[in-house]
Amino acid sequence: MLIRTNVTDIGDPFVVTTDHGYYMYATNFVAPGFKVWRSEDLHNWTDLGLCLDMRDSWAHQDFWAPEVIYHNGKYVMHYSARQKSNGSLRIGVAVSDSPEGPFTDVHNGPMFDFGYAAIDGHVFIDEDGQAYFYFSKDCSENYVSPTLRASQMCVCRLSDDLLTITSEPITLFGPSESYDFKILGDQAWNEAPYVLKVDGQYYMTYSANCYASRDYCICLAKAVNPIGPFNKADAPILTCGEKGGDFSAPGHNAFFRDQTGKLKMAFHIHTHEDAPSPD
Repeated sequence: MLIRTNVTDIGDPFVVTTDHGYYMYATNFVAPGFKVWRSEDLHNWTDLGLCLDMRDSWAHQDFWAPEVIYHNGKYVMHYSARQKSNGSLRIGVAVSDSPEGPFTDVHNGPMFDFGYAAIDGHVFIDEDGQAYFYFSKDCSENYVSPTLRASQMCVCRLSDDLLTITSEPITLFGPSESYDFKILGDQAWNEAPYVLKVDGQYYMTYSANCYASRDYCICLAKAVNPIGPFNKADAPILTCGEKGGDFSAPGHNAFFRDQTGKLKMAFHIHTHEDAPSPD
């Protein structure tokens, strides 16, 4: 069943289920940090305001893709933001005792810095307790040839508290298929990784192509090991409808279980098809 919420003009929704309701975090293009919404039915959401205030911090704009996981008694948020010092995108991490915040930035700076733009951090904890951190090496700075910038999916190991990278990144894949390698200008995108383990297999959903185009879509890759290699499916798993409809460019998905234990997927679509947010 498709649920349309009353929240618009946001991107990259991430939902956390608690005994007291649902909490959603998302990219927004106005607030100086990250907001949180609360719902009891997944349909109607109440804006609770800022849960992570990024004023006077290491970052100053482009507060994107917050993901929150409850771990060892804390709510841990990984997020993307643009660094003040050099204007490059990085990933930060913050913690809170409550899903409503306030979250406190852990490092007062990026979680790691490999010398390139990184976005869309995602935590996966395997059955043996080892935590992995997936992210996208952002195409804004990642030249894969003299004339092409492309994002690439990467993975590292994480510390037990989920706050620190404990290995060098492994590059998993970048745009390669006819459906996920649509170049706009000199850029191509594979981003927003999310990993589920089912029957011993690792399934990664990811988004492809430019978020502002109708080609933005949700894709799938599969592996027998959390660090790959991942093999892509033959086609996207979710694409937009006909032009003029109301289902333009589904993307940046994340999974959660509702209060009955049923697996659900959150994703965004364009609020305004002819002028995708924030344009």
